[in-house]
Amino acid sequence: MATPIGAKRVVSREQVVRGASRFFLEHGTVDMDRLATALAISRATLYRVVRSRDGLLGDVLWLLAERLLVRARQQRRRGGDDGVLEVTQRFTDQIRGSAPFRAFLRGEPETAARVLLNATGGVHRRAVSAQREILREVHGPGGPWSPSALDQLAYLYVRIVESMIYAELLGGAPLDPALAERAARAVLRPSG
Repeated sequence: MATPIGAKRVVSREQVVRGASRFFLEHGTVDMDRLATALAISRATLYRVVRSRDGLLGDVLWLLAERLLVRARQQRRRGGDDGVLEVTQRFTDQIRGSAPFRAFLRGEPETAARVLLNATGGVHRRAVSAQREILREVHGPGGPWSPSALDQLAYLYVRIVESMIYAELLGGAPLDPALAERAARAVLRPSG
């Protein structure tokens, strides 16, 4: 049913994020003017719904990453630390193989760093939470860590993974995956 002339179209944040995700996969970015047109809403409505482009990008990148992470978790065949590392390897292989994601990192490095790595960007915080759940899932409810140690472990583990995925974005050379895996494995060992 068409929206009557002069009437405002109501759109939810979820609809915008889904539309922006499709746009990102096609273009490797989110252009707010073109997205508003694609969603048949005004730019003012788009900003009213999402507040900021960075916030929208954080939601889009997390939605896409979460899909890959769910798939990696479903494909896991090992348990314990090897299972945690298997999920990480599957996930990072998919992320690094994503042409739209690589285009975003190359085309908008400052925005990418802000959205992906800062606490306010939304992606890092969600990644730590997801990693905490992976650790619980693989090691069982008790696991070898206290709740506060588990939070810190998830944070450190994610920072190692981010260092591997975003090495060039962080101003360094690409990390050797074997070295990154040894560092991640060392973090997973409970202290005695």
